[in-house]
Amino acid sequence: MSQQIPSARTTKKVLVIDDQILFREGLESLLGSTKDFEMVGCAGTVHEGCEQALLFKPDIILMDISLPDGTGLDAIRAILPRVPDCKIVFLTVHESDENLFAAIRLGAKGYMLKNIGSNELLSSLRALDRGEEAVSRKMVSRIVEEFARTPKSSSGDDKLLVTLSPRELDVLREIESGATNLEIAQRLFLSVNTVKHHIRNVFSKLGMKNRRQVASFARKNGLGRKLSSTNDI
Repeated sequence: MSQQIPSARTTKKVLVIDDQILFREGLESLLGSTKDFEMVGCAGTVHEGCEQALLFKPDIILMDISLPDGTGLDAIRAILPRVPDCKIVFLTVHESDENLFAAIRLGAKGYMLKNIGSNELLSSLRALDRGEEAVSRKMVSRIVEEFARTPKSSSGDDKLLVTLSPRELDVLREIESGATNLEIAQRLFLSVNTVKHHIRNVFSKLGMKNRRQVASFARKNGLGRKLSSTNDI
């Protein structure tokens, strides 16, 4: 009787954070059909997702951007400092550049849309083990375009920065992190209207027209929002 050689491939523990029950069940069925992955838990909110991440210490988290009590960006800020070896992949219907860049800056290992095919999804998750990012070609091209578009640092930036008030600098850092107006208001204890007022001032003083330009400016000048090991949700 020939001796079986054990497979070098180990089963990866997967946590799914998504508020759509049918979608979670579909992922559970898909992952359960493979020998590569085991779905160890699922959650429908940021709070539940953080609790389960700490409990199960998953290898991979598949997570949506929009959740009832916050965003996937809030979750990644809370989870990664505590489960640093976990690879977080966003699986969402939101394909805005702001969400994509914010997710990557915060340490996500992937960003894919929910209309992805099952085979492509599994292939992308397997590629994480080879050190590859689980990002679709469309999203990769956007990231490359963003880096190509970001101008080199110049001394003129310092002159622009000194025109911003301390509160406007706070708002600038939050924009760089990909936060929405509501999230900025909650974090800085301001009203949404006040946040909008500060954002208009930032745009005007920097001579920029959209959040993407402002985020690139902040990133280039080292004004990214610092991550904390505490849960800020």
